Amino acid sequence: MSQQPATSDNNVSREEILEVANLARLGVDESTASSYADDISKVLKLMHTLSSVDTAGIKPLSNIHEACQELRADVAKHDIDRTRNQSVAPAIEDGLYLVPQVIE
Repeated sequence: MSQQPATSDNNVSREEILEVANLARLGVDESTASSYADDISKVLKLMHTLSSVDTAGIKPLSNIHEACQELRADVAKHDIDRTRNQSVAPAIEDGLYLVPQVIE
């Protein structure tokens, strides 16, 4: 692959895809190479667009859970009708659900 400077439009050519595929010993045909070139060019264009976004003064987010999510109050509710809920259970005994034994 020739050492050419990146173009300002960030396009990848079909020939570049075929050359890299050859070096990597990958079987890529002409139509697939054209498709890959188009897709990679779109990704590079998106990266170029993202790099132009002004992020000055924005604190990096290292974890999505740092975002504050409003939670409902943890209040016990006594409106559970155990008899109604257990009426559909296959087996109950003394108010408990019975399940098949899985560990001997």
